[in-house]
Amino acid sequence: MSLVAILILAFAMSTDAFAVAIAMGARRHHVRFKDALKVGVLFGVIEGTTPLVGWALGSIAASYVESWDHWVAFVLLCGLGVRMIHEGFSAPEDAEDSNRPLWLLALTGFATSIDAMVVGVSLAFTDAGILMPALAIGLATLTMVTLGMLVGRRIGALAGKRAEIFGGLVLIAVGCVTLWEHLQ
Repeated sequence: MSLVAILILAFAMSTDAFAVAIAMGARRHHVRFKDALKVGVLFGVIEGTTPLVGWALGSIAASYVESWDHWVAFVLLCGLGVRMIHEGFSAPEDAEDSNRPLWLLALTGFATSIDAMVVGVSLAFTDAGILMPALAIGLATLTMVTLGMLVGRRIGALAGKRAEIFGGLVLIAVGCVTLWEHLQ
């Protein structure tokens, strides 16, 4: 796999996490670079690990993984999307959003990385190397999530809760597209 192909793949895998990060940043009153970087690292590690898991699973039992990965992605993304939409319509919270539990951030990171696991499975089928693509996906996601939260912070005053509703709709759309593509 060429370097250009790896970079294109890496940034394509980080787009859904970027959209979620924009929504997360928009709903916070203050996003410090340090906090955005922490979320970026968490998402980047998860997104960079899932292709490795997918590659290992693909090497062992690809047909089993392919039969359910789209349903997992659909349920997780739609569930998180509905939750974001619900929170977008609810009254603003007094507490800063940074009090969200780590497990919820990790679950969101995992939900946006199911597609990277599928990429790992497909790379196992083609006997392509996995380490460079996984590292590139993780670094691209770290960068895009960190930037997304900082950009979201800037538009938060303008977009407010609408950005969270939009982010929820994006998650639901990504889940539906993932399911649709696999059922075709």
